[in-house]
Amino acid sequence: MDTNPNDPNPVAPSATSGADSFPLGAATTLAELAGDPHPRLALLRAQEPVSWLPELGGWLVTRRDLALRVMRDAATFTVDDPRFSTAQVVGPSMLSLDGDQHTRHRQAFVAPFRPRAVREGFASFIERESDRLLAALEPAGAGELRGAFAGPLAVAVVAEALGLEGVDAATVLSWYDAIVRSVSDITAGHAAGPAGAEAYARLRAAVEATVADGGAASLLRAAAGQLEPAEVAPNAAVLMFGGIETTEAMITNALLQLLRHPDQLALVRGDADLLDNAIEESLRLEPGATLVDRYATRDTVLGPATIRRGEAVSVSLAGANRDPAAFPDPDRFDVRRENARLQLAFAHGPHHCIAAHLARLETRIALQHLLERLPALRLDPDLPATPYGLVFRKPSSLHVLWGGPA
Repeated sequence: MDTNPNDPNPVAPSATSGADSFPLGAATTLAELAGDPHPRLALLRAQEPVSWLPELGGWLVTRRDLALRVMRDAATFTVDDPRFSTAQVVGPSMLSLDGDQHTRHRQAFVAPFRPRAVREGFASFIERESDRLLAALEPAGAGELRGAFAGPLAVAVVAEALGLEGVDAATVLSWYDAIVRSVSDITAGHAAGPAGAEAYARLRAAVEATVADGGAASLLRAAAGQLEPAEVAPNAAVLMFGGIETTEAMITNALLQLLRHPDQLALVRGDADLLDNAIEESLRLEPGATLVDRYATRDTVLGPATIRRGEAVSVSLAGANRDPAAFPDPDRFDVRRENARLQLAFAHGPHHCIAAHLARLETRIALQHLLERLPALRLDPDLPATPYGLVFRKPSSLHVLWGGPA
């Protein structure tokens, strides 16, 4: 996600729309959106569904139908803009291109992420890795599951998916951390330090070595048959971002929702077929990535706003996912919600998450193993967990108990 709330030269709202026309947006702070955004998003959605937020330096779209319009219309609302911070660090990729170039980059990676290929290629690995992590945790009777389970599982799956020769999961994580810090610095309007560029250079070298090796078939070698060598590494970096950041959040947030709602957890324990829908409902209530950014390529009208060419337009996935026009009683966690799968946590349109099937499989297996192996699993009442984050949203930690009486 690429949002620049501290851009030193933000584009001002157009004269015809006027900041005065959007008082709720003018009063909305980034701190509020990072902490407990949902009451403010509900107000914006009801009264200013496309609103100018001075602190964001752009427009914020919170109504589901308007969010869909933006994400479907890449010709009017593009990602291909010099302000897109991820591209500044890793170069152009499927994340930061539109049109034919986007299609060419994305198509090179589609096949391994189709549902059948995901099941056949990753299910056994995810099962083994989940069991390995839980075997180490289980004797303690208590633990912090974001850092000791969800995160390591996400990193291991990404490392397995990329298949970099001679590179272990710890190294992948170190590169990821450095690159993400650089992207975050640019997003916040600061100059990025050298660590991100150095980490990306090492990732690029590893990708090039893996492709050149010519050994067993892999995701990267298959992509290299369709892209130029220099185009494979940026897309590998993008897959690393999504596979680690948002999947860790997806597992952690879903577990938190289930443990916060014992009645819903009991329904899932009583009917395993509800687990998939519980995951969709968690994605709806608390998506791991809350914003997607676009830039207007022409003057256009969207809902109540006249948007000018060049202005930044951010879609609030968190706002769209609680739109009561689509989801009655939208703040309630309901594992039986019939249309939970209409959530937009994986975005929509040309930039719909390419690895959504893998993320779903990984989360389902992770939760299955947790609930089966730790039947007394519950939140630690002395160490509460609360999701936090403006762009990426999850609790900083998830402390749980499973030993002793439930």
